[in-house]
Amino acid sequence: MAIIRLLFVGDVVGATGRSMFQKHIARLKKEHNIDAIVVNGENSSGQGRGITSRIVNFFKHHGVNVITSGNHIWHMKEIYTYLDQKQDLIRPANFPTGVPGTGVTTFACKEVTVGVINVQGRVFMKELVSCPFRAVESILTYLRSKTNIIMVDFHAETTSEKMGLAHFLDGKITALFGTHTHVQTADERILPEGTAFITDAGMVGSLNGMLGMKKEPIINNFLTQMPVKFRVDTSMPLIFCGVLVDIDTKTGKAVSIERIKIVDKDVTVIIEDEKEKD
Repeated sequence: MAIIRLLFVGDVVGATGRSMFQKHIARLKKEHNIDAIVVNGENSSGQGRGITSRIVNFFKHHGVNVITSGNHIWHMKEIYTYLDQKQDLIRPANFPTGVPGTGVTTFACKEVTVGVINVQGRVFMKELVSCPFRAVESILTYLRSKTNIIMVDFHAETTSEKMGLAHFLDGKITALFGTHTHVQTADERILPEGTAFITDAGMVGSLNGMLGMKKEPIINNFLTQMPVKFRVDTSMPLIFCGVLVDIDTKTGKAVSIERIKIVDKDVTVIIEDEKEKD
């Protein structure tokens, strides 16, 4: 049985998350014999929202095959052109027709093709997107003719919607990773028909902030309901969350799934992109 091992990394938050990612990714690749890496980068700009082409290149330099995203993908207007020109950064496939980019891509890994789909949830999400269930179902009609190894990043708020899509797609895809809530869940498993699933892969950023952001403004917002500006937290310790999945290349089914969680109190955070423009 030929196996490939894929690492999916949860939402990387700001320069803090990128610094943590940079420190640990080479060691993780070596220690775990990782063949491919997919990262959710929609919060990786210095502002903690959006992504730039320079940051895409940062991830690519460190061996990332595909960057997925979510509701914050439009925060940096500079990325719109990149989305139209490249397919190593994807946005949710169920956004309205006519927006930049694509929601599905493929890449080569150890002589096999791996497909990646990105969709966004609708429950408690303010963006007006089409049904993620039907969106993936439609994409699979042609993607499965190219490969039987297919990952889905489901950027959604509720556990029920994420679980529902995973069960709906069980046996039709290799793995579904939940993102958006930034809190790694302890429910990783292989569903009855062979699809690996975790409700949320977690995040890469400051552990004692709030979802990677400074907690004081957010708490003040809860207390007063007054608008505040969220800022990326740089305080230690930092956390790196991800998921390892072993895949049978013949069947396209998941063989195993394992959570990755690293807490590090000694990371140098280099703030080099505070002048990024939206």
